[in-house]
Amino acid sequence: MIRRIHGPKSIPSVGVLMLMTGLVLSSERDLAAEPGQLGQMINRAVEVPAQHLNENFESFASAVKKVSPAVVKIVTALKLESVPELTDGQENPLSGNFLGQGPQVRSGRAVASGVIATEDGYILTSSHLVTEPGEVEVVLQNGRQLKAKVIGLDLKSDIAVLKIDANHLPTIPLAESRNVQVGDCVLAFGYPFGVGPTVTHGIVSATDRDGVSTDHYDSFIQTDAPINPGNSGGPLVDVSGHLIGINTASLSSSGGNLGIGFAVPSDLARRVMTDLVKYGYVVRGYLGVETQDLTPELAKEFKLYGYTGVLVGGVAPNGPAEKAGLEVGDVITGFDGKKVRNVGQLKLWVADVKPGRTVPVEVLRDGLATPLRVTIRQASTNEFLAKVNSTAGERDRGALQGVIIGELNSELRQQLKIPHNVRGALVFGVTSFSLAAKAGLRAGDIIESINRQELTNAGEASQLAQRAQNKRLLLRVWSNGSSRFILVK
Repeated sequence: MIRRIHGPKSIPSVGVLMLMTGLVLSSERDLAAEPGQLGQMINRAVEVPAQHLNENFESFASAVKKVSPAVVKIVTALKLESVPELTDGQENPLSGNFLGQGPQVRSGRAVASGVIATEDGYILTSSHLVTEPGEVEVVLQNGRQLKAKVIGLDLKSDIAVLKIDANHLPTIPLAESRNVQVGDCVLAFGYPFGVGPTVTHGIVSATDRDGVSTDHYDSFIQTDAPINPGNSGGPLVDVSGHLIGINTASLSSSGGNLGIGFAVPSDLARRVMTDLVKYGYVVRGYLGVETQDLTPELAKEFKLYGYTGVLVGGVAPNGPAEKAGLEVGDVITGFDGKKVRNVGQLKLWVADVKPGRTVPVEVLRDGLATPLRVTIRQASTNEFLAKVNSTAGERDRGALQGVIIGELNSELRQQLKIPHNVRGALVFGVTSFSLAAKAGLRAGDIIESINRQELTNAGEASQLAQRAQNKRLLLRVWSNGSSRFILVK
């Protein structure tokens, strides 16, 4: 109960202070204490919550002092490209400035962050900061400016390794990011907005976050620690000051922090750095399959219930998967003794296998479990992307209404750089808002099969589509160097 203070010795301001500090006066005599005595009582009361705070709230000052000297500013003279937007109005997370979390531009120069990984001057940062030819400068915490040599870039993981000519540099010990748990406290370091070295704090919101990009090796640590423009390439550390990730992206529609940031795990960064220093490129395993996530609709179509895995949409000729017996339509449920949940996970596991090693692969074929053994090959560093030119063709009037298909002749095959083993009907155009467009069919795609019947020409595609009338169609489609299944309802 709060008692009102009466009499000439009442001090209203002290009443407010008593409420703030939790001071409880037990009697009228306490209220009538001399001013000096009352001051001593208040001082003693204030000491209690201060001690309580020290016991229950940990300061990050020790970790900050340990980490800060190893955080560097990266200054580049790169020309930054404009960034395309996603359909929801947000920028592409793995293009240009990484959803507004890329370098901060000042006076025609880009300012970002990095972390010293070794005492002799190897530095980890983000590869999207140094993908174009240009001068790279590293500024240490003590203000020392050094020219940096680009040792290697890995766009698939967004990791770059730089080297400066210096020794006995402060470093950050690398932790094993596989031990990071959701809810762990973390600190993010960097040079946001170019204002100077800054540290922010938050928790791990998620681990093994994938699906951010279709062509990267996604296994991000997600955090709500504020990550802003200029933080990219800086370290994400635990409360002990150990490196658990390299800040790489933040989800934002305005360039500011919205509490969703991503970091490349330190386990992946360590492996990439080791390969870049040793070989100049990253050694990754190659399975030779084109896969897609198993959606509920596709699971129903293939009569798979209660299973998780990835659907094989294509098998590379003479690749490891074909030699081991994998077929189109198989569902990969296990790889190297681990259960497969999605494409991103499988891609990372395959890439991590040392070329030449044979691993067990579990597949479901026609509802039956089939164990296989695959000898992993080294992945090529070349990437295949086909550019598409629209052409007139045959308009299908059946279930693929709104889709213009035509023959894939030798001239078009050469022009579009389509491999000779890819056969089927070429999609010349797809009407907007058609069922096929909504399912994901695009101009330049090759329809390889309809309802699991292989195609050799556009005529067969038309006949099968018309025969199906208004029923759903399961299409296997080749585009941009890989095959996938599309379900047109």
